[in-house]
Amino acid sequence: MARKLDIPPQVILEGIPKPYVVIDRDYRILAANRRYAEQFEIPLEELFGRRCHEVEHHSEVPCRQLGQECPLDRAVADRHEARLVNLHPDARGRDRPMQVTATPILGEDGEVAMVGALIEPLEGADAEAARQAPRVLVGQSRALLRLTSLLYRAAPTQTTILIEGESGVGKECVASFIHNHSSRSTGPFVVVDCGALGESLIESELFGYEKGAFTGATQRKVGLIESANGGTLFIDEIGELPLELQTKLLRVLETGTLRRLGGTEYLRVDVRFIAATHRNLLQMVDEGRFRQDLYYRLAAFPVTIPPLRERKEDIPALAEYFLGLMEEGERQLPLSSEVIEALLAYDYPGNIRELRNILERAAILAVGEQMRPEHLIFPSQLSVQRQGSDVTVVDAQFGAAVQQETNMAAGMRPSAGADDNPLMSRRRRLDDSRVLEALRMFDGHRGRAAQALGVSERTLYRYIRRMRKEQQPE
Repeated sequence: MARKLDIPPQVILEGIPKPYVVIDRDYRILAANRRYAEQFEIPLEELFGRRCHEVEHHSEVPCRQLGQECPLDRAVADRHEARLVNLHPDARGRDRPMQVTATPILGEDGEVAMVGALIEPLEGADAEAARQAPRVLVGQSRALLRLTSLLYRAAPTQTTILIEGESGVGKECVASFIHNHSSRSTGPFVVVDCGALGESLIESELFGYEKGAFTGATQRKVGLIESANGGTLFIDEIGELPLELQTKLLRVLETGTLRRLGGTEYLRVDVRFIAATHRNLLQMVDEGRFRQDLYYRLAAFPVTIPPLRERKEDIPALAEYFLGLMEEGERQLPLSSEVIEALLAYDYPGNIRELRNILERAAILAVGEQMRPEHLIFPSQLSVQRQGSDVTVVDAQFGAAVQQETNMAAGMRPSAGADDNPLMSRRRRLDDSRVLEALRMFDGHRGRAAQALGVSERTLYRYIRRMRKEQQPE
């Protein structure tokens, strides 16, 4: 008779040759093997009870709020294994791609009680490809959550999708999200912008051509539709497509075949189409500028992206996400309440694209110090002066900021209201003495120390780890 062996769970975990961790629904670590502890350079006994995003991302918030999709969230939502690639900072603060395979573990009630995650660091070409992987849609507003829910439902299908929304709302980002959550995610994602191509180029770019098809066609060219075979073709600004090409595109959608310019044979293609526009296509149909049959073929599943002014609660998360992508931008995190209030007070007719531009300007003006409301330059504060045939853009606020830079360079004290924090000095980088002084001042509290130093907690964490490594004996 076989005898049941009572093997301790830790022994089982240690038998897994790669980093492995078990996490509950609240992101708390329940168990892990030593390879996981070594990967993130934390003693095994100090892991239990901590949240995975604290250990893996040095963040107090889940990785979905850092602009990455959370493997645990996906495994819980889908109730089956989820495999994702996320970026994790190493000891030097550089982002390293790691493939995370999350497997749901069901409780006695049949619900997901915890998730086991296998973590595999990527190297070489796989790592470089992972660094280019798109991030998730950033924000937690009701409008964005409703949109995300629709996208999760539509993405796994082969349905043609029409994305509508104002300029700058992120239509290409949404199309990329759909592609990466579909069965075609390993195939190509090809983008064509009809608004950026002249009418004479759109046809040859979309359909390709054979050698000799026209003057200058010295060799065969594969079109963008054919290039997207096995993947997704995103046609941006579909409303700019000429009527005669609308007919050719409709044939591709209905038959799955195309013919290159100058060609005689029809080629079969396997492509999923996603189209986008900021125009009112139904009005264009009424005016005879867009084919009705093509509209209904494209709008099998219409998706409307809300403008940023209708989901302002996402602005702080978007702002921190964009700053995190900018060089030295992370030094501005967390943003002060005054800056966030100023960002929320504007309506952003240019939507997310405009928000990013405003933050880029502000980061330049605030270099060396914490961002303040006066660093934010909104288009309504820009004025235009005409001098003869020349047009000069004048911004009083920008000029004031430049004058303050000049005064500082001359050794003059900044104007009233400037930050007088003794731990912060313009154009200075962190050094050991300032870091230690801040930690002593706030009794080791990294969050308060980081805020006083004018850097993010994640940046301070990286600096402390580097200090410890440098102090270790050879």
